[in-house]
Amino acid sequence: MSLRKFEDILAWQETRNLVNQIYNLTSAGTFSKDFGLRDQICRAAVSVMANIAEGFDCDSNIELARFLGIARRSVVEVQSLLYVALDVKYITPEQSKICYEQASKTKALISAFKSAMLKKV
Repeated sequence: MSLRKFEDILAWQETRNLVNQIYNLTSAGTFSKDFGLRDQICRAAVSVMANIAEGFDCDSNIELARFLGIARRSVVEVQSLLYVALDVKYITPEQSKICYEQASKTKALISAFKSAMLKKV
């Protein structure tokens, strides 16, 4: 399949799902009032989407791979911040597990896409 636009990238599509999950979690209860943590986890999730899209518009596979690396690290940031939210009881273990698994799926897709781009170099 040929990728014509960033919306065609499966990793970006799955990141969009992650972003929606994160925004749903952070818009309710005590989590919504912790502006620092709420904003940090939302920014990290949005950063994943943005870096995939921005990297897709680069002129080289090496540059795209660099942006995908940044995106992957932002996914790890989301995963780490989920532990904070869980530890302070803003979210339940089940909510944490669902989001963490979505983040893991997203990270795996980004890694596979990055590897494919580097093989083309």
